[in-house]
Amino acid sequence: MVLLHVLFEHASGYALFAVKEVEEIGMLLPQVELSVLNIGKFSSVVKLSAFFPFKSAQSALENINAISEGVVHADLKLFLETNLPTSSKKKPTLGVADARIGAALQEELGFSIQTAGVVAEIIRGVRLHFHALVKGLTAQAASKAQLGLGHSYSRAKVKFNVNRADNMIIQSIALLDQLDKDINTFSMRVREWYGYHFPELIKIVSDNSTYCRVAKMIGNRKELSEENLEALEEIVMDGAKAQAILEASRSSMGMDISPIDLINIERFSSRVISLASYRHELQEYLRSKMGQVAPNLAALIGEVVGARLISHAGSLTNLAKYPASTVQILGAEKALFRALKTRGNTPKYGLIFHSTFIGRAAAKNKGRISRYLANKCTIASRIDCFSDVPTSVFGDKLRGQVEERLSFYETGEAPRKNVDVMKEAVKEAGDVAAEIKRKLDKKEKKRLKREKRRLEALATAEAEEEAVKPKKIKSNGDAVAHENGAAEATSVKKKRKKQQEEEEVEPDTGAISENGVEDSAPAKKKKKQKSEAVEPEPEEEEPQLKKKKKKAKKSSAEGE
Repeated sequence: MVLLHVLFEHASGYALFAVKEVEEIGMLLPQVELSVLNIGKFSSVVKLSAFFPFKSAQSALENINAISEGVVHADLKLFLETNLPTSSKKKPTLGVADARIGAALQEELGFSIQTAGVVAEIIRGVRLHFHALVKGLTAQAASKAQLGLGHSYSRAKVKFNVNRADNMIIQSIALLDQLDKDINTFSMRVREWYGYHFPELIKIVSDNSTYCRVAKMIGNRKELSEENLEALEEIVMDGAKAQAILEASRSSMGMDISPIDLINIERFSSRVISLASYRHELQEYLRSKMGQVAPNLAALIGEVVGARLISHAGSLTNLAKYPASTVQILGAEKALFRALKTRGNTPKYGLIFHSTFIGRAAAKNKGRISRYLANKCTIASRIDCFSDVPTSVFGDKLRGQVEERLSFYETGEAPRKNVDVMKEAVKEAGDVAAEIKRKLDKKEKKRLKREKRRLEALATAEAEEEAVKPKKIKSNGDAVAHENGAAEATSVKKKRKKQQEEEEVEPDTGAISENGVEDSAPAKKKKKQKSEAVEPEPEEEEPQLKKKKKKAKKSSAEGE
């Protein structure tokens, strides 16, 4: 009697295996581990009970996504209900690899689930010999199915992360921090290098980017004059500073510098200036990206601090899953574990210390305001993660609550209740969402109109082309007919010309002799046109002959 069935999820489908001699296998676990490698011994213990192949790659992806999330798919439920034997006395025992899917199956179908013990070894053997246990499945087909499903699963996960767009924020804030370090290091190098020539400038200009721009503009301090004062004032944004730089250049104790050294310093200063300008552009990009992905968190705590929280958590979804106590000390893990190890005081804040609220609070209230701020950050991150329309209404309201709590700690003025604030926020967010939706609908209508016009223009152009084609064909036919007629006319003209030449060649003399007999042969070969022209003359003479005959008859009759 079969006491255990094992479910195996493969890229090609679900398989249900019946296991015999479960107790003996459990008692001889080391021998089982060795016999798993032998297909002959393994197939005598494990038999394929049922196999459900996936219909398509999309179906396989849906099923594997459900299994990875611990959800029972409809296909898996139907497969187990159909093929797992049930008896009224004892419920069947099903062995599964994942405890989460086992708990879901037990809750939904009421099966007895087993995940530990011999199940792991059996599943290991099934995974190794799966293509041999299932009829009609080759090792090559099984590996192709695994490869295709693995690519589809990874692509779906990457698409999910890209759609959230928090990966761009993580990379941007990492690059921003790296640029800060690099610009600081390079600026110190410029200060040290140019300080040999003009050491007094370091005390006058403290900002790194401004110092590099001033050093590039001045160049050789001996060439600095009153003419350069206006340009110098535009850089330092202070007339007194510009005048102080000019006076210091005249009495400087720095060494002289060669032109080639000065060229290298100016080129390096240009690189530092370009890095500083790129950092500013990157910060603007980060601000716009945070406004799209996490507007409430950015409105509450700032773009840079919010981006650091998302980066440290790994994603916006992970940050939304964290409790407020974790968000409060996020970034202070070393201090936390050191305090736990030495049994000292745990840290009160981590990355949220860089926000303005904690710096404005008194020393005794820093822990309280950090706890309150972490609570509001958690709410804001959850709204950003799971809301359909991104708006900063909730972030502004939460920021107002933190401001009220700060004033409460300082003056004792009671803040508003959270319920009232959230009611106002929900109402405003609904209005803003409706406005955004209206604008999106308007844009969509405009896009559809443009598309419709484009299609109509294409249709009219095609109709015009189709109308032009028959005309071209007809005109081509007329042209051919005209050409044929012209050719015929030319041929007729040529014939007539030839006839005329032949007539001219005929001799005019000796046409008729004196006795009335035709003389020459060419005269007999005259054309019809000439004969037709000669023939009408006898017809005109016939009535005259008849009249003469009548007169002759009358005269003869009278004479008798």
